Amino acid sequence: MDILKSLGHPEELINLFKYKIGGCRSVMPKLDYDSMSETLRTCYAYLNQTSRSFAAVIQALDGELRHAVCIFYLVLRALDTMEDDMSIPLEKKVPLLQDFHTFLYQPEWSFSESREKDRQVLEDFPTISVEFRNLGQQYRDVISDICHRMGVGMAEFLEKKVSSMKEWDKYCHYVAGLVGIGLSRLFSASQLEDTEVGRDTELANSMGLFLQKTNIIRDYLEDQQEGRAFWPQEAWSQFASRLEDLAHPQHLSSALSCLNLLVTDALHHVPDVIEYLSRLRNQSVFNFCAIPQVMAIATLSACYNNPQVFQGVVKIRKGQAVTLMMQATNMGAVQSIIAQYSQEILQKVSATDPSREKTLRILSLIHEKSLSPAALSSRAHHISPVYVSAAMLLAALSWQYLNATAGQPPGGADMQGH
Repeated sequence: MDILKSLGHPEELINLFKYKIGGCRSVMPKLDYDSMSETLRTCYAYLNQTSRSFAAVIQALDGELRHAVCIFYLVLRALDTMEDDMSIPLEKKVPLLQDFHTFLYQPEWSFSESREKDRQVLEDFPTISVEFRNLGQQYRDVISDICHRMGVGMAEFLEKKVSSMKEWDKYCHYVAGLVGIGLSRLFSASQLEDTEVGRDTELANSMGLFLQKTNIIRDYLEDQQEGRAFWPQEAWSQFASRLEDLAHPQHLSSALSCLNLLVTDALHHVPDVIEYLSRLRNQSVFNFCAIPQVMAIATLSACYNNPQVFQGVVKIRKGQAVTLMMQATNMGAVQSIIAQYSQEILQKVSATDPSREKTLRILSLIHEKSLSPAALSSRAHHISPVYVSAAMLLAALSWQYLNATAGQPPGGADMQGH
């Protein structure tokens, strides 16, 4: 089926074949599990069990940053598992979320009352927390701070609906923007990236918001079927009396107008994404950050003005995903990808769409940024040829990003927004 979907795209067929035969595995960084403590080995086992989308690319990060991001992921996965568990009464859950960061320094703390599928990260939290305490102070400070702020934010939105566009940004900040900020601070703390990367929280926040908003837009129907609502009322109330009405065929025109409004809002983060990526110096960090972003803009292009958002599942082709991951290993390629999908959206903008003028303005700005030689030259001289082959690794090990995230609620705290 994957091959059939890519029949009109020869490059995708070639890349799918490369993926199927697994030739890239020869460049996969092999972790030295024998030198790890038993608890650290268990943490990597939990990483592989709970993260279908980022386990491979986390393990491809350089040096001690790999362990720090692994533990950061597991701490946030435990926090998110607590937040997702509807069997925990609110009066108990709220203080648990708000105080969760303190459990990192309580060696015996665990939680055995969860019914969620990833409950092992709560039941065996002492294994995760001991490895947290084994990290350098510069990493512990970041992880504890982000965990605290995210827990407080999650508690705030437990009984609160996303009403305004400002609240949409705030919600996405808590569940994804803070992840981007935390990762950026870890990158800088590892000295693999300049201090500026961790210091510029506005750009890091935009990285997370772009991914989170893309997922929320794409997952409209699934969330409705599961009784969840993340589209902001300020947006959908302009076109319908109830959010669920957008799924009715008779409201398709209004639904598409609302969809396009939200896509336009998400696109406003793309200039920040380009600026952020242009500052990165380490290739493993660049790959880790760039791949989800190019997948996101491809997904937004597929969603824009697409009735299927309200009728089923919108996913990009697997061959398309593999190709994106093989290409997105340098700034020039990323800019070209962004320009390509921005142009695709531009071609679909209707003359009668209510958000037309705003959409055209942001697409014009993105086009300008994606052609900017400054962003390209800022990191071109830092690229080592040895990393070009690593694109094959990422294509084989992380093409599942879209499939994996499609099954997760938008509120899930994962790396770069999931």
